[in-house]
Amino acid sequence: MRTTRIFVRAGLTIAAAAALPLALTAPSASAAGGITVTATGSTVTVTTAACTNGGDASLMSNGQASFAQGRQAELTNGSATWQNVTTGVHTVAVVCEDGSAAGSQTVTVGATATTSSTTAPARGVRGGLGGGSEDYGTYTLAAGGALVLLAAGGGGAWYLRRRGAQHRL
Repeated sequence: MRTTRIFVRAGLTIAAAAALPLALTAPSASAAGGITVTATGSTVTVTTAACTNGGDASLMSNGQASFAQGRQAELTNGSATWQNVTTGVHTVAVVCEDGSAAGSQTVTVGATATTSSTTAPARGVRGGLGGGSEDYGTYTLAAGGALVLLAAGGGGAWYLRRRGAQHRL
């Protein structure tokens, strides 16, 4: 009965170790959406990866409440630019060709450049010693999972062997 419990726990550990690389290779839904708005001097630029088939962007000044009231521009390669924008707070909204909203963001146009984003970087941020994130491929993650399974199997065999050695004379 005691051996059965050990095998059940070891089996659950191995199953979790096998599922981890598969979970890490699944695409993230938040990485595709969002917009990034940049204001440099009197030029405002919006970029997005959410609208793969194109779309429209609108720059709305103070007092303009709807997409149609703003200065509209067509997305070209995922970006749109407005020149000679007046100083103040503006809202930029992006609507994709299929009618879905990619996002909206406020931006302050003035003497200094401002940058804002609605999404975090796709795979975290790099920092510390040597970088904190790397985009590994499916094969690398599968090989790592196989090494974890091999280590779990070897550790389990060693544990069972050591348990049996205590009862020997």
